Amino acid sequence: MSAESVFPQLEALLPHVQKPIQYVGGELNSTVKPWDACDVHWALMYPDAYEVGLPNQGVMILYEVLNEQEGVLAERTYSVWPDLEALMREHGVPQFTVDSHRPVKAFDVLGMSFSTELGYTNMLTALDLAGIPLEAKDRTVDDPIVLAGGHAAFNPEPIADFIDCAVIGDGEQAVLEVTGIIRAWKAEGRPGGREELLFRLAKTGGVYVPAFYDVEYLPDGRIARVVPNKSGVPWRVSKHTVMDLDEWPYPKQPLVPLAETVHERMSVEIFRGCTRGCRFCQAGMITRPVRERSITGIGEMVDKGLKATGFEEVGLLSLSSADHSEIGDVAKGLADRYEEDKIGLSLPSTRVDAFNIDLANELTRNGRRSGLTFAPEGGSERIRKVINKMVSEEDLIRTVATAYGNGWRQVKLYFMCGLPTETDEDVLQIADMAMRVIQKGREVSGSNDIRCTVSIGGFVPKPHTPFQWAPQLSAQETDARLEKLRDKIRGDKKYGRSIGFRYHDGKPGIVEGLLSRGDRRIGAVIRAVYDDGGRFDGWREHFSYDRWMNSADKALADFGVDVDWYTTRERGAEEVLPWDHLDSGLDKDWLWEDWQDALDETEVEDCRWTPCFDCGVCPQMDTAIQIGPTGKKLLPLTVKKDAATSGHVH
Repeated sequence: MSAESVFPQLEALLPHVQKPIQYVGGELNSTVKPWDACDVHWALMYPDAYEVGLPNQGVMILYEVLNEQEGVLAERTYSVWPDLEALMREHGVPQFTVDSHRPVKAFDVLGMSFSTELGYTNMLTALDLAGIPLEAKDRTVDDPIVLAGGHAAFNPEPIADFIDCAVIGDGEQAVLEVTGIIRAWKAEGRPGGREELLFRLAKTGGVYVPAFYDVEYLPDGRIARVVPNKSGVPWRVSKHTVMDLDEWPYPKQPLVPLAETVHERMSVEIFRGCTRGCRFCQAGMITRPVRERSITGIGEMVDKGLKATGFEEVGLLSLSSADHSEIGDVAKGLADRYEEDKIGLSLPSTRVDAFNIDLANELTRNGRRSGLTFAPEGGSERIRKVINKMVSEEDLIRTVATAYGNGWRQVKLYFMCGLPTETDEDVLQIADMAMRVIQKGREVSGSNDIRCTVSIGGFVPKPHTPFQWAPQLSAQETDARLEKLRDKIRGDKKYGRSIGFRYHDGKPGIVEGLLSRGDRRIGAVIRAVYDDGGRFDGWREHFSYDRWMNSADKALADFGVDVDWYTTRERGAEEVLPWDHLDSGLDKDWLWEDWQDALDETEVEDCRWTPCFDCGVCPQMDTAIQIGPTGKKLLPLTVKKDAATSGHVH
């Protein structure tokens, strides 16, 4: 297939769609390379709209890592809105990249980054628009290899029919390894066709090719076993872990969007992994061990990134940013360095027990003082023991008192509903906590003009966590519990008006639960939803619960299982889980023990600061926890005032 730009045909359609700017490309720091000078071509996709996909760190990092390589080209593609999809189908315009508007089908690899399972139907739309057969078994040597990555690829079984392979874990080194294998296979004249290429990838032990594994089922619908059907293919596929983040200071040239996006800031990942051990948190479990970027490494990335982008805010990203061993020095150093430039700093969300006012003041010194977000997750002390979120109500009240006393007026608290062993009483205690927060805030600030917003999401059990065996609360029960909570908050004359209440109904959570713990039989459901017009399922206005349930009823009827079987059913210790052959490093026995500890309301410490708990990751993955302190400080890079007088910058 030729790799000519389809922009002339596309341009004629753009006046007829919403936000045409998102399709034109040419962003600051984007890369365009000559097609013929490269022998391996990657199309990278975040399967959502441009405004959500462009700021995605994962795609941005891989885009840069690949484009730095000689002879390798990477371009980006995003999901097109339904208005453009209809016009593209009508006028025969294929799925294209935004960098050079080349047809996605012309590339060697279509790399999909899934951070949520609700992007699966968007993947099918993109494949269909690209002219790539939806099912992997129908593709030929001239179709791209469809490769899945990202957190939702740790259980790729529901999309096993549609992808050629999946890489679990960190992508930086993995994409270079995959590139090398493709390059060698192409240089040899593509011997053995598509199957040979996939076999070479599978043989590495770090790329999962679903076609090379058969799933056998028991009469009751559970999995009997997953076995390789080709010799030379490993029984288990391992995750990739990048050690020494300072060696991978990406993105160096962050992309600056043309259209408005969900995050208008430059982001730096300050560490990867988390060992707090929150039992609901898949991200924390699958990214172990903790690997910190050094304070000087962070400083250099911020400096280069700001120069390259002109952003006025820096997000210090990680799963729990205030846990960086040198976070105080990082925040102070950056605030000192950029005081003149009024560069704001932000942490995505702060742990109650890691918050201190010095840190908060550094973060807001140059920027605007926005609201603070804390995530106690559970309303009662008991449920917080179950989920291993070791934060007492006293900790929270003390923390918000400090914040309100120092001039903050808005605090947001994030909770989950439907956690294992939860009762109505556990959830109703969220209202009591919010009322205490307002009461304390009024007391310390001497003002009634303060607010607390309670935001609640439904809990979805995830693979590779201690809760992977847990039953999920049904949508009806979730909604009923949240209604009681809403009534309790609204019914309070004294504090109710100061408490904002935001919640998601239980329905999207059931679909997410079906997809996150599903097996290969769920592929038929995803296909049926797509055929019925399902798109952008992560967007409230496009999501249809009925469409998913009707499709599931029809697609699963032949298998003798249903949505409840996948969602609200508790799993037993002996059950083979759909993702057991994908090795996240966590020992399954350790996860089961932690699940039993949860049921006994037993808390487990953070292994960063205590002896090892034998979760299995470090010895199995040949990794180790990497944390500071380095003892270094950020300054002097240069303080702007000196530079002006001395006429040069260090």
